[in-house]
Amino acid sequence: MDVILYSRRDCHLCDIAKQVLHDAGITPAVVDVASAPELQRQYTNDVPVIFIGGREAFRHRINVSVLRRMIASASMAEEKCVPCKGGVPALRGAELAALQRDLGGDWNVVEEHHLEKEFRFKDFAEALAFTNRIGALAEEQGHHPDLLLRWGKVRVMIWTHKIDGMTRSDFVLAAKIDRLRP
Repeated sequence: MDVILYSRRDCHLCDIAKQVLHDAGITPAVVDVASAPELQRQYTNDVPVIFIGGREAFRHRINVSVLRRMIASASMAEEKCVPCKGGVPALRGAELAALQRDLGGDWNVVEEHHLEKEFRFKDFAEALAFTNRIGALAEEQGHHPDLLLRWGKVRVMIWTHKIDGMTRSDFVLAAKIDRLRP
């Protein structure tokens, strides 16, 4: 998993961030913002800044419970969707709740049947471009969500049609879709 910590020397919050990441079993790539003028301009005294999977996750202080969820979600996004051949039970109860918690990202589990999330954009063109990125990902993964495209919005609904319920692969696809968001 790709974790980058932007920090600087003699920064108390940076030291705390390093310790929290260490305690979570994460060894980030540490970048001293003093090492390059463009980094100094970008971050000035606004450190620590932590990126997980290419996205900014934290500035200044780390929320440990949010960090754990982000790590679980980033980890999930690294998995490959496994095609369901049927005959397996749909996820329910505590197992479903645990996966939803790990996924985070405001995905909703609807009636223990499917995942759903609405993404918002500034116009139709951005929403359409995002829809097309999801389509390419779905083809690559062999796992196809239901998509509803509207002006400035894309609603994504994911479930395993073969069993009319959810499997781990539905959460994997959701984590991958979250990574597509610019």
